[in-house]
Amino acid sequence: MVCVFFYIFRSLITAALGLTVFTFSHAQSEPDVEGVQKPLWEAGLAGFGLTGPAYPGAADDVARGLVLPWFVYRGPVWRAAGGTVGARVAKNAFAEFDIGLSGALRASSDDVKVRSGMPELGFLLEFGPRAKLNLARPSQDSVVRLELPLRGVFEFNSGVNYRGLTFEPKLTYDNRDLGRGWGFSGSLGLIYGDQQFNQYLYGVPSQYATSSRSAYTAKAGLITPRAQLTLSHKLNEDVRMFAFSRTDFSGRGVNSDSPLHLQERGTTLGLGLIWTIGRSSQMVND
Repeated sequence: MVCVFFYIFRSLITAALGLTVFTFSHAQSEPDVEGVQKPLWEAGLAGFGLTGPAYPGAADDVARGLVLPWFVYRGPVWRAAGGTVGARVAKNAFAEFDIGLSGALRASSDDVKVRSGMPELGFLLEFGPRAKLNLARPSQDSVVRLELPLRGVFEFNSGVNYRGLTFEPKLTYDNRDLGRGWGFSGSLGLIYGDQQFNQYLYGVPSQYATSSRSAYTAKAGLITPRAQLTLSHKLNEDVRMFAFSRTDFSGRGVNSDSPLHLQERGTTLGLGLIWTIGRSSQMVND
């Protein structure tokens, strides 16, 4: 329950500051490689800044800087690690299956000119199963993995509303030790939404149509292909810095003809620092 408190606390603070809808799946500070001894829990502070499109296809960028509580718990079942909070249902050397929560953040209509006068994109919470398949282990410190998360999306904005389903298959290469404290993670993925979620993101109901923004009904399907690179460096036992770049090729999405979709490609850049204040003396083979 403590890990859930820290996760939700972090999520709500960030959402209140009006970050982009897809930013909460942030870059990890350290590559995620199984079979490595790690503390059962770690806690501290995370500070980062980023700039990038408000959502895939948006013409307007948002830039934010934050300092937030940071907490990781690597229990055998209940976990707050790897970008999600939830329960690990099954795990072996090849595959892992969990059910959990992940977050996505709101984008104020004030930040996105083309959405002026439309309802804001609220704070989103995603819940559902995820399969992780370890396809190869090039070395003891690296892994090639396929992730298959299916999430139901719930919006918190004047109540709780179901907003549809997303599916985000992703191929990842993680290497936690490039030498001298450096780590690397790279991924290629696809983000799909059902008709309800894509309508929430790209649809223009008739009552919000204007002379420059025609009514539009979104289609189910691909939102964007996505490529992400993360480089991390361990400055000492307690401090790690990371930088990431994420590029969406949203011009290939099925709703690129929406009046709310104005750019075919957009890149988000971020830089951050993790300060670990405390950690468990108990180590686990994560």
